[in-house]
Amino acid sequence: MSSTSTPPALRLQQISNHIANRTTKASVFEAVSAAPADVIFALTSAYKADPFPQKVNLGVGAYRTEEGKPWVLPVVKKADHILVNDNNLDHEYLPILGSEAFRKASSKLILGADSKALAEGRVGSAQCISGTGAVYTGAHFLAKHYPIKGAACYISKPTWANHRAIFEGVGIPVLEYPYWDGATKGLDLKGMLGVMQAAPNGSIFLLHPCAHNPTGVDPTPEQWKQIADVMEAKGHFTFFDCAYQGFASGNLDKDAFSVRYFVERGFELFIAQSFSKNFGLYSERAGNLTVVAKTPEVKNRIESQIAKAQRAVISNPPAYGSRVVSLVLNDEKLYEEWTKNLSSMADRIIDMRKALYDELIRLGTPGKWNHIVDQIGMFSFTGLSTPQVKVLKEKYHVYLTDNGRISMAGLNSKNVKYFAQAVDDVVRNH
Repeated sequence: MSSTSTPPALRLQQISNHIANRTTKASVFEAVSAAPADVIFALTSAYKADPFPQKVNLGVGAYRTEEGKPWVLPVVKKADHILVNDNNLDHEYLPILGSEAFRKASSKLILGADSKALAEGRVGSAQCISGTGAVYTGAHFLAKHYPIKGAACYISKPTWANHRAIFEGVGIPVLEYPYWDGATKGLDLKGMLGVMQAAPNGSIFLLHPCAHNPTGVDPTPEQWKQIADVMEAKGHFTFFDCAYQGFASGNLDKDAFSVRYFVERGFELFIAQSFSKNFGLYSERAGNLTVVAKTPEVKNRIESQIAKAQRAVISNPPAYGSRVVSLVLNDEKLYEEWTKNLSSMADRIIDMRKALYDELIRLGTPGKWNHIVDQIGMFSFTGLSTPQVKVLKEKYHVYLTDNGRISMAGLNSKNVKYFAQAVDDVVRNH
């Protein structure tokens, strides 16, 4: 029977059944489970939704002023103005590996203008989506081209959560090396070196060159030399993740000591660089992967493979953030102003460490608190327990991660005493 002779009631039933089948049929993605919310972004959301007037956000890893506001660096404002008024700029695609001026200036910044590796043409680079993208780009390359198949990447315990996610995401097994000594609230150098010694030759080690996240504990120059000795003896591959150059101590050269020392020793290595913190360009995603190879020929081949992979993932990187950074790094006067901006941020963080320490000592808070001033950079690993953190959140509306890490930038003269009193309470009573 043709559709033209189907009784109207039957035809309506057929249409109804067809619609019902389409709406009740299970999604092809029915078995996909919901991923947990990102801890840091969830903390920020909870903080913003909290109406409590004295709430304190110590979770987010971004600089804040004495007034608790984001800060656009004065030198960045100048660069913005110059770029806006540059009639020669356009919105054409960047090369696959990014802006050459940005890449060269970034590598020079971390390695130093007098770097032998630079002079010998052994340094390659790729502009990436900030530090996260630089770590991913390097990890992706290692997953495909590292000659020791199945080699694990060792990350510090603790470390930035994305390190594990990135390396596991590209198929590289992830193991841990000891870093934080809970008893001394400092570096567990013995444990760290022990794992490096025991790891299979040619393992990958991800190291924080300065302002370790989340502990704020950095090796001394002498300890870095011991680390390099073991890394060299075992033939391990070094992958530095540098998110805080200049932001840690306020001195760009001091914060680059470990990287430059390893390069001087002859290591082949990768360095992920982020300009989110030291330029305040959080949303612009300006980053760089610096590659130090044994020869210019090897460097060229590595760059070619990174370019091939980058083309398939992002095609080419965004321009604006890299233009700001490149302009400042390549202009003598702007560069000098930038170093002063950096010093002011680093100095405020150091001042807040001292203010918190002084207040805890004044209160007679049980325990030793010298680690607050001994640590460096954006974060401090307080040593507070997860239950104590829970009380800080629920009773005092202080937002921090469950491991007791706080962002020192979230403290200021108006809230540091309140926070110290809250810590004093949880230490004494919880």
